[in-house]
Amino acid sequence: MDLLVDLSGSGDRTTRIYQHLLDGIASGRLPPGEKLPATRAFAAELGVARGTVATAYERLVAEGYLESRVGAGTFVSPDARPVPPPSAPAGEVQPRAVWDRLPAPVPDAPPLEFDLSVAGPDTSLFPFAVWRRLVSATLRPALQEQPVYDGSGHPRLQAEIARQLRLSRSVVTDGADVLLTAGAQQALDLLARVLLAPGDTVAVEDPGYTAVVRLYTSHGARVRGVPVDEEGLVVDALPDDARVVYVTPSHQFPTGAVMSLRRRTALLDWAAHHRAVIIEDDYDSEFRYEAKALAPLQSLDRCGRVAYVGSFSKVLMPMLRIGYVVAPRSLQPALRDAKLLTDWQGDTVTQGAMARFLAEGLLAAHLRRATRVYGTRRAALLQELSGLDDVLDCYPSAAGLHVCTRLRDQRRSDRKIAAALEQRGVGVEPLSPRYVEQRPVQGLALGFRHIDEPHIPEAVRRIGAVLRGS
Repeated sequence: MDLLVDLSGSGDRTTRIYQHLLDGIASGRLPPGEKLPATRAFAAELGVARGTVATAYERLVAEGYLESRVGAGTFVSPDARPVPPPSAPAGEVQPRAVWDRLPAPVPDAPPLEFDLSVAGPDTSLFPFAVWRRLVSATLRPALQEQPVYDGSGHPRLQAEIARQLRLSRSVVTDGADVLLTAGAQQALDLLARVLLAPGDTVAVEDPGYTAVVRLYTSHGARVRGVPVDEEGLVVDALPDDARVVYVTPSHQFPTGAVMSLRRRTALLDWAAHHRAVIIEDDYDSEFRYEAKALAPLQSLDRCGRVAYVGSFSKVLMPMLRIGYVVAPRSLQPALRDAKLLTDWQGDTVTQGAMARFLAEGLLAAHLRRATRVYGTRRAALLQELSGLDDVLDCYPSAAGLHVCTRLRDQRRSDRKIAAALEQRGVGVEPLSPRYVEQRPVQGLALGFRHIDEPHIPEAVRRIGAVLRGS
């Protein structure tokens, strides 16, 4: 039998021979029982080495499409039936309907001449040389020992995070309570898997972190937006049937409000009364410029209702996917099981390097250095924005890496303003897409992570020109 195989052009010839024979079997051109040419003759016909054809044959034999009979040759397997055409048009495979109903993600501002976006820390501040040393030191024993963990993560890093949280944030924990994750987003996903059933109600800050709204919606939860004021989440507006309450009390995203002690106490009482779980996301609270931080909700919790979530990705570098959750002990076994179902044990080399980074005091040193840099940029940005007080109001904020503003003229569209600024080389984030149920406030979130101090005056001048229509 003659087989026509086109081997012209570049590419792996063995793979092309294999694919041609496989297509012939699937289409029925090579029916069950059909004898194939001997490898030597077929190779001579194609002008390739005999081993090239033999390798293709061997792969198809291993996969059950061909069978080799000693002394007789190679045949199409009797079990290799052609694939019949569908009896009716099947259409494309579709995802669950919920993925069509998810709120649209807030797009990142494109990299522009003046980047005032709110995404990610300034990676130029990260000590890359030190990190390479730590990774190298961790990698050598890791390759030799190949440790296997129970899903919680690297034991030394768990202990170092617990020590760091006890000293810097008054979090009540020890190493066994710390579950390591691939960033805060995985921590939030694991909590959703363990806590939520389809139809459960989740309360979120409104405005707030829209990635969480998308996450909970994808799990089939009913997401309710709860208003935020200068004291943080309005506890009296919480829906009675909320199973989970997601909050950012240390530095509300995006307004920057700090939840007052009165509200914190009220929220803990509410959660205990309604048997709800509070997810406390303590994102970038390490960068504080004015008032001393209040103790987190977790440290005030006496009823085991708070799961505390943090991340190094927002502090050091986005590509460092290390987050953690300190959950009530009643949830920890289920969270570990959920973690094992997703990525088993995570990146142990990166976790080991981070453990050394904490143990050597390098995180504290980095935070001191970075806070000085960010503090200078923040002061310069606020100083320049004070000259726009006829068109913008700044929300009070003592921490974090961005400033949130409100347009004086609420008839204007912050999306259109952001688009106009993009045309002028300035990247900002409109505030209105961060709302869930409340009436959107028109405003701009202005980050100072990626802009050096000398460039801030010109960036703000262009913002003012757009806002004033000049």
